[in-house]
Amino acid sequence: MNTPITVQYKINVPIEKVWTALTDKNEMKSWYFDIQDFEPELGNVFNFYEPGGENKYHHQGEILEIISHKKLKHTWAYPDFSDQKTTVIWELQSEDNGTLVTLTHEGIENFKDLGEGFSRKNFTGGWNAILGQSLKEYLEK
Repeated sequence: MNTPITVQYKINVPIEKVWTALTDKNEMKSWYFDIQDFEPELGNVFNFYEPGGENKYHHQGEILEIISHKKLKHTWAYPDFSDQKTTVIWELQSEDNGTLVTLTHEGIENFKDLGEGFSRKNFTGGWNAILGQSLKEYLEK
């Protein structure tokens, strides 16, 4: 099953605010992850852990494409568990005084041997919580 995970939400703020939340590491830590080495530049490699301080899952990404206020594409990997990588694409589109945010996570089947924590179901639930709750609530507050 090589179908990407796609999650889409309308957020009732202008595209500029969504873009800043997606690309400013000081804002990211309020709704997403605390990514100290994130810089919105092509080729930037960034590292982070899940919230809570357990540091069980080292996440690593590399920015593959960046189009200001429209698209951010990066790899998503767990270098401590696998050399496999997936791709996450954030796309923004103005819509009726708000912003339509579409997240696509491709290649999730690359993690199928890593166990239940890396399942399609877990990622789908995670992305829905991140976009539909964390980001939406952070920006619309």
